[in-house]
Amino acid sequence: MIAAGALRRRAHSNSTSRGSPSIEIAKGLRVSIDFNLSISRRRFVLAAAGVAAATVARPASSMASAVDERRIRVAPGQARFTGSSGPLTPVWAYDGTVPGPMLRLRQGEPARIIVENGLDEETTVHWHGIRLQNAMDGVPGLTQPPIKPGTSFVYEFTPPDAGTFWYHPHANSLVQLGRGLAGALIVEEAEPIAVDRDLLWLLQDWRLAADAQMAPGFGSAMDAAMSGRIGNIVTINGTVPIDQRVIAGERIRLRLANASLARIMALRFEGHRPVVVAIDGQPCDPHELEDGRVVLAPAMRIDVVIDMQGDPGKRYAVIDDYYDGLAYKLTTLAYDTASPLRTRPLDAPLGLPRNPLPEPDLAEAERQEIVLQGGMMGGGKLAGVGGMMGMATPGMNGGAAWAINGMSMTGDGHAGMAPRFTLKRGTTCHLTMRNETAWWHPMHIHGFSMSVLSRNGSPVPNRTWQDTVLLAPKDTIECAFVADNPGDWMLHCHVADHQMAGLMTVFRVT
Repeated sequence: MIAAGALRRRAHSNSTSRGSPSIEIAKGLRVSIDFNLSISRRRFVLAAAGVAAATVARPASSMASAVDERRIRVAPGQARFTGSSGPLTPVWAYDGTVPGPMLRLRQGEPARIIVENGLDEETTVHWHGIRLQNAMDGVPGLTQPPIKPGTSFVYEFTPPDAGTFWYHPHANSLVQLGRGLAGALIVEEAEPIAVDRDLLWLLQDWRLAADAQMAPGFGSAMDAAMSGRIGNIVTINGTVPIDQRVIAGERIRLRLANASLARIMALRFEGHRPVVVAIDGQPCDPHELEDGRVVLAPAMRIDVVIDMQGDPGKRYAVIDDYYDGLAYKLTTLAYDTASPLRTRPLDAPLGLPRNPLPEPDLAEAERQEIVLQGGMMGGGKLAGVGGMMGMATPGMNGGAAWAINGMSMTGDGHAGMAPRFTLKRGTTCHLTMRNETAWWHPMHIHGFSMSVLSRNGSPVPNRTWQDTVLLAPKDTIECAFVADNPGDWMLHCHVADHQMAGLMTVFRVT
């Protein structure tokens, strides 16, 4: 268990599928897009030979059917989180793997995904970050009946935005996500940026006992009222990280996705300068980070482009140093000894094509405010719950530990949840989120992406749009979005313990 005192964050200013499609490196030479942890020596040689012809890698288009249909089965399984020789850990998995199969869809092309439930309890799938119709959002009771054991549900939607997204349950989500149910969803751009390789790191952490079994205690009162269930093992794409093999001179697009229950990460790439090109699937103005660290709260995705300018044969650490005194090496960028692919960074633009997001009309916006309250050391009273939240034991026995505007909504969602506010379709909503607690909260909005306007009164640069916004203690963040998607939508903290213990609300678009 990580003590609350050790969880003080360092201040920072700003905060399956279709298989691997091929890419053309040079005339007559094609290699696959690699979403695994490493590449072979042979692939290094092929890539080096190809780039000598000065042709930049781009995904190849595939013949699209009228509807891209997939099928995913949810069922118990086993995983080796500590390497091929490590012990097996019982998990719940999509198609038998942790993480689940990476789904690659095409922007603007319809998809049909049939989810079969092989668990002994109900489940759903939430397509996190996708601006889809309300009936496909995956919230039990609120948007769909839960998928009962032995039955299936058909999700159909057309992704309007290209980018990096993911999928996970929204039923008993603390346990189901915590036992392994998560997968990446990539929506391909029609015109991607020029890179040599396109990589995905889906980051998760696990609280394991000494025998590699899942540690008990999901939903403990301490986790519920404090930092959430932070694990003791961190994995990349389902395994404890091995070296990430790279070639000097290559340009990599690295898609980072945090699918942890509660762990916030701040990744520092020693000797390298990552350029952020997208946040939560939405392109932003390409920019380097002031302190060089890529901060990822649970549910967030950040795409970075890295020019590999290290020396052949050398090794460079990737450090997660978000929590004071608890820094660790996540993995290592291990350079091949081959000669550099190029002697200077690739001369190609980094800006991704913008997605078709409606621009908020701030002059005519309707203003709404949500206030986050409660938690251990919060010092605030939760209306309707009773008791002071100081050093009592909020969250005991599944009770409320948190509130939004004085009201606690616990669990995952259910029928008849009263909306906190209602917006007329087409209205611009100027939303202020105020964190009055002593803890960090990645606040996730369903069905929309928000233009992030300001943090604590200072404008947020780089034209960022996000569906998950991290609030530090006492932060106030202003956002805006156009309410163009009708239905009842969730807005909640994506620290799963916090959501289950009351940090959740609903708004309605009519």
